[in-house]
Amino acid sequence: MMWWGQGFSWGWMLFGGLMMILFWGGLIALIVLAVRGLTGVGSSTVTPAPASASNSALRILQERYARGEITKEEYEDMRRDLET
Repeated sequence: MMWWGQGFSWGWMLFGGLMMILFWGGLIALIVLAVRGLTGVGSSTVTPAPASASNSALRILQERYARGEITKEEYEDMRRDLET
């Protein structure tokens, strides 16, 4: 009667159950990652268009004028310089 139950205890049964959960969870995670990698889901393929230097400078000039940092005359002079 010393080996009743083939020598397995509840601890080993619990360990086996946890290992089975980890195995199936890992397998499902690998499948999901493989599908996402093959289909490109979750990856950003859109790249923003680079802003040209003159558009960027004009935008900054407009922001400065809107904040009141420069007068209308200064704005007009600088805008003309940027457009030429």
